[in-house]
Amino acid sequence: MARNFKTLDDLGDVTGKRVLVREDLNVPMADGAVTDDTRLRAAVQTVAELSDKGAKVIVLAHFGRPKGQRDPGMSLALVTGPFEAVLGRPVRFIDDQQAADVIATMADGEVGILENTRFDTGEEKNASETVARLAALGDLYVNDAFSAAHRAHASTEGLAHKLPAFAGRQMEAELDALDKALGSPEHPVAAVVGGAKVSSKLDVLRHLVEKVDHLIIGGGMANTFLAARGVNVGKSLCEHDLTGTAEEILDAADKAKCIVHLPYDVVVAKEFRANPPVRTVNVHEVAEDEMILDVGPAATEALADVLKNCRTLVWNGPLGAFETPPFDTATVALAKTAAALTKEGSLVSVAGGGDTVAALNQAGVADDFSFVSTAGGAFLEWMEGKELPGVAALAR
Repeated sequence: MARNFKTLDDLGDVTGKRVLVREDLNVPMADGAVTDDTRLRAAVQTVAELSDKGAKVIVLAHFGRPKGQRDPGMSLALVTGPFEAVLGRPVRFIDDQQAADVIATMADGEVGILENTRFDTGEEKNASETVARLAALGDLYVNDAFSAAHRAHASTEGLAHKLPAFAGRQMEAELDALDKALGSPEHPVAAVVGGAKVSSKLDVLRHLVEKVDHLIIGGGMANTFLAARGVNVGKSLCEHDLTGTAEEILDAADKAKCIVHLPYDVVVAKEFRANPPVRTVNVHEVAEDEMILDVGPAATEALADVLKNCRTLVWNGPLGAFETPPFDTATVALAKTAAALTKEGSLVSVAGGGDTVAALNQAGVADDFSFVSTAGGAFLEWMEGKELPGVAALAR
């Protein structure tokens, strides 16, 4: 693909240069310990590469939602030690109020983390004075935080207009994967879209029917589409007020020659809990007191056959109530099919969103997909076809 952004390969000699690197270090913590270091590990490649090349690396990140207040419980001092552990080299914490003086004493190759960018009220407003203050601390800017790229903040968008701007390795990998999935994909393309509510994915569905050859709808949102087609879904989760909208999406898909796949057999139960009595029925046989909680085995097998005839897959959201057994069965089975096809080289598979990552980890196949994005909101906005400010600012 023709890239419209510069990467670390375009940096030239950075020895002694102050490089501001925007990462996403907004990790979950409990009792002072990081409970999931995925985002810290994602930042390692770019930071280590710049450090090895002799740059003075100043990491910018937000942590929590302090809303411009200085909150010690949201200080990036808490994340500095854990990041040092995954990076495998010393990391200095830089108080933003003495930042210029501290950075002036940094040695070539040294790494520092600047205090939470959101302690400044101008960060989320993308205020020109905040951008200028940050820009004065560096010579070059690297954005490696795709997961924050849907926000036009000072550290994610404003800086790219003030300093020479480059994509970090994680950002580069993410943009390349997304281009392969929907930008310039190999057809046929399939999309799996699941989740509880149609209302949260309306823009995604409208965009995808114009882009993909097969749209597989699962989760609670499939019930709204089934209801739109005249199926009685019993007491299943269903947005009955959106059946008209669902019909519009189905009509748009027909016009675009996109085949929409809804389950024709389903797993139902009378109560939503782990391992209740269940039965597998045709969608037209759901009783009034039952709820649909997963896609049935026949439909899952048919979906696997769809993927076998596709070259590209983009996945967001589970097929059933996957957190509660046995309603993870369809999601796990289809994820394993996608992973196997990816491993044999016949499918490019890109997945994203928190629930999706959790579901793929549960299936034990996250590492077998071509690319798994940890971004939530940014991944969804990309699936909606929206321009992401942090990405647009990197364009040459």
